Amino acid sequence: RVQLVESGGGSVQAGGSLRLTCAASGDTYSRYWMGWFRQAPGKEREGVAAIVTFGTTTYYADSVLGRFTISQDNAKNTLYLQMDSLKPEDTAMYYCAADNSIPFGLHLRPSQYNYWGQGTQVTVSS
Repeated sequence: RVQLVESGGGSVQAGGSLRLTCAASGDTYSRYWMGWFRQAPGKEREGVAAIVTFGTTTYYADSVLGRFTISQDNAKNTLYLQMDSLKPEDTAMYYCAADNSIPFGLHLRPSQYNYWGQGTQVTVSS
């Protein structure tokens, strides 16, 4: 019922910036909450940032707070992740995810989301 397509990944040097884009389609109710997640090789998938559709409530992982910004353009059904001051440890596959209901405090928990994109690779070199 929901389709998510990420783009915008690439290779950048430490200190640089990238903006990821997630184009969403399908049932708006099913993507009431949307988030960005990442998974590095050999590591578990982790939450980066989340936002409520048609609202302003956001959540960030401590590791990206102050460097990453999640935003949305509801007219375009598009989710963004602006990533500044990138570090080598930000290297990972980044995924967009959505779901209609997330318990309070669990917005950065991958297991709470049912709809996922295919991912876009971000590589930060030192």
